Amino acid sequence: MNVNAETKMNDQCGLQTDEIPEESKLSNRLKWKTASEQDNFGYDIYRSDTEDGEYAIINEDTLEGAGTTVNETVYEFHDYNIDPCKVYYYYIESIAMNGTREAFTPKFPSKRKIEPK
Repeated sequence: MNVNAETKMNDQCGLQTDEIPEESKLSNRLKWKTASEQDNFGYDIYRSDTEDGEYAIINEDTLEGAGTTVNETVYEFHDYNIDPCKVYYYYIESIAMNGTREAFTPKFPSKRKIEPK
């Protein structure tokens, strides 16, 4: 799992507004891969401000899974709705074709993009 910033153009603490072009926003990039999949409908991404806090789904739509495949599949999600001075906690949930949900990853932290002054 790799969580990192894509750009270093925004150097302000606080939530990034819509006035900042997306290509200039910092993001937490979540990237994962599967060796194979069985009846995988997709994934939801959960985020919290604290490790033991309340987690909420942050993706607007479920990320589409590969269904059933013996091939490796790589997934990526960018969380742009962040304060670059904060650490966030995430986990990824897998959703089967029959609707069964289960944690695909353990909880993991992001890194601060900017150290608060």
